[in-house]
Amino acid sequence: MTELYGYIKALHLIFVITWFAGLFYVPRLFINHIEASLRPSPEKEILTKEFKLMTKRLWYIITWPSAILAIVFAIWLLVLLPAWLQQPWMHVKLAFVVLLILYHLKNHQIFKQLQRDDIRYTSNFMRIWNEGATIILFAVVFLVVLKSTISWVYGVVGIIALGVLLMLGIKLYKRIRAKNPDA
Repeated sequence: MTELYGYIKALHLIFVITWFAGLFYVPRLFINHIEASLRPSPEKEILTKEFKLMTKRLWYIITWPSAILAIVFAIWLLVLLPAWLQQPWMHVKLAFVVLLILYHLKNHQIFKQLQRDDIRYTSNFMRIWNEGATIILFAVVFLVVLKSTISWVYGVVGIIALGVLLMLGIKLYKRIRAKNPDA
């Protein structure tokens, strides 16, 4: 079991990493698609067609399979070590995993809308949305590495501070782009 555990854990980590890679990149493609839709013809049609194809490939070839395999290997790990389910840090981690799955499903909904050219969000909204996976990643990594729920106060303050820094970065980038649209 010990030898098997290492392989399962390695596969879980690999697919978590590739899942997050997809979740980091797909909203960026959404932003590009939304901004391309505002361009004049024929640039608009050429770019949106390309972004649809890029997004479709990323979503169905990397992101969805990675999500499914990360979850399968996570469940396998919990079957091998069910005592983890008794630990408070694991309860908190699993809550963040549920949030990650919901974030993934919402991205799927946005993906389907954009594939139909049904644009419901601004590129600015998508820049903020793009940080959802980052916040979840920070929370999960600290929980897993420290194997402690830490002090809830420190954890909440840390996540809020990260959120504030991300929002300030987005505002700064928006100002830079207002001055230089090619930035």
